[in-house]
Amino acid sequence: MSLLRRRAAVGFRLTIVLSVVAGIVLTALGPATVTGLLPYFTIQSNVAVGLFAAYAGWLAWRDRPEPPSALKGAVTLYITITGVVYHLVLANPASPFAMPQPDRALGEALGNQFLHTVVPLLAVADWALFDRRGRLRPRYAMWWLAFPLGYLGFALLRGLVVRRYPYPFLDAGELGYQGVGISAVFFAVAFWLLGLVFVGVDSGLARRVSAAGSAETGRRWPGPGRTRRRAPSDPARRAARPDRNLPAAPG
Repeated sequence: MSLLRRRAAVGFRLTIVLSVVAGIVLTALGPATVTGLLPYFTIQSNVAVGLFAAYAGWLAWRDRPEPPSALKGAVTLYITITGVVYHLVLANPASPFAMPQPDRALGEALGNQFLHTVVPLLAVADWALFDRRGRLRPRYAMWWLAFPLGYLGFALLRGLVVRRYPYPFLDAGELGYQGVGISAVFFAVAFWLLGLVFVGVDSGLARRVSAAGSAETGRRWPGPGRTRRRAPSDPARRAARPDRNLPAAPG
């Protein structure tokens, strides 16, 4: 990574870290406390992105290799899930799982947008701009489901204890475990397909980078059947090497 790109990556990742901190702190100014926020997938995915961005920014600052692309793809997928589910499911009045949106104070409203909009967009942009290309494989999309499925188990077990569930589509008290199972299968398939989208975009960007590199190489070096034009001979250089102008010695 060039010096300019490293500086841009450090600045971008510092912005992500600050956005995560601002989102959590501003949201905690409302009725919810920090410990009360921790059970939510939104907070967990934001914390994961913030820690990862801090680590990746430190690596870029030290001019060290980027973190594994599979790990970065996983973290980026999780924060993308946070943004997509919030805007399309939880905050969408047409959704069967829409949650009532309370009147929030300015700080809390800003924190909500940081966590559900700003950080997901920044994380996806960082992945698109600075990640190494062509390293993701289709099988990763299935592996990346481990954390959402683990979160499902955590939410259901916690619900048995506290009788509360973080999201309507996980509310076993209202939907029953069969209803939650149907929701879980739907979301798992959707998240798997979203992971495949990341893999496909990565492959497309890799081909684009490869094609651009090939075109640049073609401009610098002639292809098969083409010869490079030699510069005209310099009489002064020939004169400086008289041995090439002497006739061959008799045999």
